[in-house]
Amino acid sequence: YFKGAMGAAAIQKRLQSFDLEAEAEALREIIATGTGQRKTRALKRLKVVNAFLTTDNVPEAMVLDAIPVIPPDLRPMVQLDGGRFATSDLNDLYRRVINRNNRLKRLLELNAPEIIVNNEKRMLQESVDALFDNGRRGRPVSGPGNRPLKSLSDMLKGKQGRFRQNLLGKRVDYSGRSVIVVGPQLKLHQCGLPKQMALELFKPFVMKRLIEKKYAQNIKAAQRKVDRSRPEVWDVLDEVIREHPVLLNRAPTLHRLGIQAFEPQLIEGKAIQLHPLVCGAFNADFDGDQMAVHLPLGAEAQAEARVLMLSSNNILKPSDGRPVTMPSHDMIIGLYHLTLNPDSSIPVPRNEETGEPILPHFSSVAEAIMAFDRGDLHLNARAIIRFTDIVPPKNWVAPEGWSEGDPIELETSLGRALFNDLLPVEYPYVEAVVNKKVLGKVVNDLAELYPKVLVAESLDALKAAGFYWSTWSGLTIAFDDIMTPPNKGEILAQHEAAAARIQRDYEIGKITEDERYNALVEIWTTATREVADAMEEAFPERNNLFQMVDSGARGNWDQVRQLAGMRGLVSDPKQKLIERPIKANYREGLTVLEYFIATHGARKGLADTALRTADSGYLTRRLVDVSQDVVVHEEDCGTRRGINMDIAELDEEGKAHRLDTVETTAYARTLAADAKDAEGNVVAEAGSDVGDVLIDKLVDAGITTIKVRSVLYCESATGTCAACYGRSLASGKRVDIGEAVGIIAAQSIGEPGTQLTMRTFHTGGVASAADITQGLPRVQELFEARTPKGEATMAEAAGKVHIDDTDPTNRKIVITRDDGEADLVVEVSRRQELLVEEGEHIAVGTKLTTGRLDPKKMLRIRNKSETQRQLVDEVQEVYRSQGVDIHSKHIEVIVRQMLRRVTVLDDPGDTELLPGQLVDEVDFKRINRATVAQGGRPAAGRPELMGITKASLATDSWLAAASFQETTKILTEAAISAKSDPLIGLKENVILGKLIPAGTGLARYNKIHVEPTPEAMANADYVEADFQVGEVDEAFLASLDSIDFGAPFSDSDFR
Repeated sequence: YFKGAMGAAAIQKRLQSFDLEAEAEALREIIATGTGQRKTRALKRLKVVNAFLTTDNVPEAMVLDAIPVIPPDLRPMVQLDGGRFATSDLNDLYRRVINRNNRLKRLLELNAPEIIVNNEKRMLQESVDALFDNGRRGRPVSGPGNRPLKSLSDMLKGKQGRFRQNLLGKRVDYSGRSVIVVGPQLKLHQCGLPKQMALELFKPFVMKRLIEKKYAQNIKAAQRKVDRSRPEVWDVLDEVIREHPVLLNRAPTLHRLGIQAFEPQLIEGKAIQLHPLVCGAFNADFDGDQMAVHLPLGAEAQAEARVLMLSSNNILKPSDGRPVTMPSHDMIIGLYHLTLNPDSSIPVPRNEETGEPILPHFSSVAEAIMAFDRGDLHLNARAIIRFTDIVPPKNWVAPEGWSEGDPIELETSLGRALFNDLLPVEYPYVEAVVNKKVLGKVVNDLAELYPKVLVAESLDALKAAGFYWSTWSGLTIAFDDIMTPPNKGEILAQHEAAAARIQRDYEIGKITEDERYNALVEIWTTATREVADAMEEAFPERNNLFQMVDSGARGNWDQVRQLAGMRGLVSDPKQKLIERPIKANYREGLTVLEYFIATHGARKGLADTALRTADSGYLTRRLVDVSQDVVVHEEDCGTRRGINMDIAELDEEGKAHRLDTVETTAYARTLAADAKDAEGNVVAEAGSDVGDVLIDKLVDAGITTIKVRSVLYCESATGTCAACYGRSLASGKRVDIGEAVGIIAAQSIGEPGTQLTMRTFHTGGVASAADITQGLPRVQELFEARTPKGEATMAEAAGKVHIDDTDPTNRKIVITRDDGEADLVVEVSRRQELLVEEGEHIAVGTKLTTGRLDPKKMLRIRNKSETQRQLVDEVQEVYRSQGVDIHSKHIEVIVRQMLRRVTVLDDPGDTELLPGQLVDEVDFKRINRATVAQGGRPAAGRPELMGITKASLATDSWLAAASFQETTKILTEAAISAKSDPLIGLKENVILGKLIPAGTGLARYNKIHVEPTPEAMANADYVEADFQVGEVDEAFLASLDSIDFGAPFSDSDFR
């Protein structure tokens, strides 16, 4: 005979009598024998049952008898102006629960009919559900104006929830914001701070100093003086801000260079002045951008701001190790003007017999400057100048009898002599037209080879000279500077004729629609290119527009082509090229039709930019979350493994030439094995730092491939080690222990995300090449480990290929396996291009058709390290195609996080692990070693590739996971399995308001024990005994930490 009951009480009763042990046994049995759906379900149930078995939680406690009421301060009521009250939604939700509960109590006392009681119970259950998570079941309970009420769950989750709004980011005191303007007179480490703002920011400091200097008797008087802006206040302010750095930040802060420290200089007005060279790092311009100022208060904060964040210490970009403080725009044009080749329109005196130009001689640069001031010498004219203290140019041939240190006579121009004056004395003389590329190399060399102080000085000198000479150059642009090539008409006429022929062929049925389209696109692309080439040749060297593009100061030939050549082919809204080109350029003006078809692209550009920004920001957030706990924890993990990387290729004569990709692959790493030349001589030993100098040395020795350490093979238990990571790209030195390399990697990949295109690229009607995902969507596809669009077929076994072409719809590839198993038959569509031939012998994992490989399949068929390399290369390919440089080590850090976990297979051996459980690889190996050591059987597992979102949620820290996504789900699961958070990562420590375990927050930098040297002790007026270092009793110190001292001490305690 069975009993029936309704509602939560019945479920609670069943749970009380539930036998967890028996259920666990039964489930393990099903997992061992069952398959498919049944087995998956059993795995999920076992996880929950196991959680109850291993913790103090009991199943019946999952049905609530009482509900928690949060303190009134967290659900306030405030009186509005009109005497009405505004209240927190929680009060409404609690009120509904209380009303229904009281009504239920009354109904039970009155012995009401069961149907009424049950209805009341149902309503009570609904109101409790709404209190915990409104809208989770049924329609959400709404308040006035049909707005859903905010429940307890809503308070926690999402961007406005407790985690993201209040715990991970807080509003701060001592801050201000204002519009920025350029401050060309500033030094690299300075910024201009408006007086009013500085006074407000430094107010407490100023008041303290006023009292110290006896300008005011007490705080009240000091405050009054400050408020009235007395003259002495400004003198004191000057004193206070000296050597006290401030932080400047421009939103959006996409990478760590978005916040930098500067020494403030007091200025009039209300705008903040910014040094022109740091604009690149902040991505700032002066069209109305605003920046925020923050004040580091404590001594430690000031020291960190000065040492780690000062702009002159952040010259290199963390993403690729190249300078970020590159002179740009006006500065480039000024230096370009200074070092130009002589103007051909200015006559030069020549020798009557030989016709050679007669060059003026000068005994020093000063003498040449005098001649220039008198108007006797042109800035760019060739002259022979005598130098006493320079390093000669690279290809300079020394005259007979010359020795090191003697004066040198060089044929150069005054402009180039002045340019070289800006660089350090030891820098070889630059005898070239200085455009953006040359300047980039110079700044790069400076950053690589010279101390930071010198670099900052040289950059400031380049900036000042650039501005000065760009003013001098009088660069301007007029309508006549835009020169359309004279033979544009002829070029177009030729291609018009060709296009007409194609059209005729199509009309008489000689060619298909697709062939016609492709031929026309080809013809007009060629026409556009020819017009562009003719246009580039038509520009004279002294043309203003030509100088802007040639120097790299602004614009590129593609833009000039639209102004002076022809606009060419444009796309329609479906991203298909329209086969009729725009033949006009902007100078001639477009016809109505041409203008109309050009607007499609412009509109798409704007829509794309808006979408891209949001997508890119979300990608950065996921990357940060997956890698936030990767910190450098030790010097060397001791692994022997590494990656072989190409650094050079051989030409026909067998001479090695350095590859362009070295910058983002092997550069700034550690050698994993000795690099030997053809004779077997060791050129560089394992453990050497691979910098520019060493790479050139290796290439000169004819070495094309080296084995370098990589984060992918690092064996550190937590984070990574300094040897596997290599150089910190931002400092140019070996990475420090405590560097948060995970965050740096995420920022380096996310920051250029906005530059990547959004497009799914459409190849004009060519059937074989399907639409390929590119740009940002492709990066997301890779990092989320999704099956790619246009997937390639892979060979799942090694063997011999036979292609069966008999089926009219699909082709079959038959692989006769080497291991003697049954033949593999793979069906591929006829649209896909085959990459294998009849009778070819292939290895396992070979691509059979064109397309993209699925990383999950790759992991199953090949192995972990090949999948990792594949992912890194694919991501790098997307960024390179868009001209963005990111060092591969950043991508490796993220990919390593994606493959950190192991799935336990059906045989967990004698370990405590559950089948199907996801475990960190390090823990998996540790558990297995311990089990084997005790004579047990180890668990079997397989590496698991997880997308970044999934990997972030699978972290050991429930605090970090809850603050990322799916907050309520993570908190409930953590509660059921009574999880504790080890507080290893950065986010969980930020949430608790502790110092992050990275950088100066690491224990090794905090618990420092200073022992004086014998010299210090000899010079001190102290007794020996003061320096006797006792044994530090760790247990005693720990016990001190745990003592609760109760209330703070008051003065009377010490009387």
